[in-house]
Amino acid sequence: MRAMKQSVLSLSRATGRLTSGARVLPSFLIAGAQRSGTTSLYRALAQHPLLLKPVLHKGVHYFDVGYWRGLPWYQGHFPLRMSAGLVEHRYGSRALAFESSPYYLFHPLAGERIAADLPGVRLIVLVRDPVERACSAHAHELARGFETESHFESAVELEPARLAGAEELLRGSPFALHHSHQHHAYLARGRYADQLDRLETLVGRERILVLDSHRFFAEPETVYDQVLEFLGVPHLGYPVFERHNGRPSPQPVPRELGRTLRDHFEPYDARLVRWLGGEPSWRR
Repeated sequence: MRAMKQSVLSLSRATGRLTSGARVLPSFLIAGAQRSGTTSLYRALAQHPLLLKPVLHKGVHYFDVGYWRGLPWYQGHFPLRMSAGLVEHRYGSRALAFESSPYYLFHPLAGERIAADLPGVRLIVLVRDPVERACSAHAHELARGFETESHFESAVELEPARLAGAEELLRGSPFALHHSHQHHAYLARGRYADQLDRLETLVGRERILVLDSHRFFAEPETVYDQVLEFLGVPHLGYPVFERHNGRPSPQPVPRELGRTLRDHFEPYDARLVRWLGGEPSWRR
């Protein structure tokens, strides 16, 4: 069954590449952060008839790990212009294609690539309590087999050594992959302000929308309205809001480690105020 599924995917990708010139490119991206509700937001937005998801799967991962494949490969993942035109004719408004790849926010070259290949694209970023995010990411990577340290505290201790030289490698060898940078950056990925500041210099503040994921799950309708306004898309009713990809932490964070991590993230969290229009929910 798995071999058959892979064959179908390969055939679909080949067809997409051959017809890439007749397909749309995305108008916006959900760029991160990992384990912050990106899948839940993606599935909510995909229910809007004018927001067109990729043909095959939500995360294409072109601007981070697949850039060597070339733009026609990427464009081949999206709907045909003819299909988009039919949707636009029906609803009297422009259709926008999109995808969600949460490694884009953290990868050191993804922002530059996005700015070069998708001029005018808008970016949506969700941020979550970075301590909770780190715990969730560890549980996620452990369950997927990408993490060997079963204790979160041990993985945090190993992180500096694991990530040493990673950014330099990725910048110096643009098509290189770094396993730990992608799968073991528990604290580094939670320093959101650094990543947002990097994006701002590349695409501009007005094209980035930062959402507090805690608020999204507590008030999904309000945040959904905010997203549609940011995208300039008409409101056609609310979708079904559900949580996706939730995974409980395998063990509670030791109290002392939790305090240490909250102190570590405090200055980064403070810099989110200008992005969120107020203090992050986990700091109130």
